[in-house]
Amino acid sequence: MTRLLFVVPPLVGHTNPLLGVAAELTRRGHRVAWAGYGELIRRLAGEDAEVHETRMPDSDLGRPPKLTGPAAFRFLWEDFFAPLAGLMAPGVDSAIREFRPDLVVADQHAVAGALVAERHGIPYVTSVTTSAELTDPLSSMPKVEAWLKGIFASLRAEFGDERCSGDPRFSPHGIVAFTGRALLGDAPLPWDGVHMVGPAIAPRAPRCDFPYGELDPGRRKVLVTLGTANADAGGRFLGEAVAALEGLRETVQGIVVDPGGVLGVPREQTGPGQSGLLVREYVPQLDLLPHLDAVVCHGGHNTVCESLWHGVPLVLAPIRDDQPIVSGQVVDAGAGVRVRFNRVDAPRLAAAVTSVLDPAGGHKEAAEAIGRSFREAGGARAAADHLDRIAAQAANYQAAG
Repeated sequence: MTRLLFVVPPLVGHTNPLLGVAAELTRRGHRVAWAGYGELIRRLAGEDAEVHETRMPDSDLGRPPKLTGPAAFRFLWEDFFAPLAGLMAPGVDSAIREFRPDLVVADQHAVAGALVAERHGIPYVTSVTTSAELTDPLSSMPKVEAWLKGIFASLRAEFGDERCSGDPRFSPHGIVAFTGRALLGDAPLPWDGVHMVGPAIAPRAPRCDFPYGELDPGRRKVLVTLGTANADAGGRFLGEAVAALEGLRETVQGIVVDPGGVLGVPREQTGPGQSGLLVREYVPQLDLLPHLDAVVCHGGHNTVCESLWHGVPLVLAPIRDDQPIVSGQVVDAGAGVRVRFNRVDAPRLAAAVTSVLDPAGGHKEAAEAIGRSFREAGGARAAADHLDRIAAQAANYQAAG
């Protein structure tokens, strides 16, 4: 039996891909524990999950809504991920001492997992939940890259092993990436040991109900979602999306996710007007995707990959972080079209939706092709196979030593 410690940040999109991997490893007789924000981990992985609590920020990530580009990236590391590493490190250290893992699986943005494993001399594997950083986008921004290396050096001096010098976001022992070449394209990868397994689509505990009986079988279904971390930035866009979908109501039924309540629709109502448009605080996205014909989203990697896994084409309105890169990959693959988040209006958004719904555009066909390649990549089972191999190699090395 191998012991594996999963270290994750307090972000749903960084935890979800590992749920199926943890379940598969447990099914094989291994023991899996988690280090991170216990409330979130238990909500996603189940109350029976073995969790080692770490300290967390006192408040959610509160980025100015208009902060984008390199400034948003710097804010993300300077004000969230770097302080998060400092907060998590003591708890990760305690988890390693108590759980005594054979292998640590650290999300690439929970660098405390990598650094503390490094200090203890335990091999670690990086979990990569977005394809954006695999292509090293900072290579074109040398000042930002140098600044980030300085952050890592400071964190390593305090929590890691100063004899090491690599980027803690990319383990020398192995990288499991929840994406595939069909989306990533043919760009060379600057990191060694990348193992692409496609999305890890696994059943999730339902967080909310959904009125499936109100879906109109005679119309195409389009979901609009900006993910869990963009409620503060999405008011104008969601308003335009509602107007666009109302304009298409004869042939399209819209489902709009509004977690921040910016549309002002009471939760007990299904939506404005008589078009059958549904406005919901949350939706069971994985369960809903087989019913959909298109998704309008922010270009978040999980939503993109889950949609493509189901063969659903996309309209992409990237806001910040990895979203512009991921959106570009989707467009280059022919599986969607891109609009400008801050400028698109209802007519342009309606035209984009119409475009991806038109079979002649080839977007559906491209999405289905990517979906097939994702399923063939193996997902959670392939990730578990890879972690099994790395753990066995580490055990053999330690036995020989």
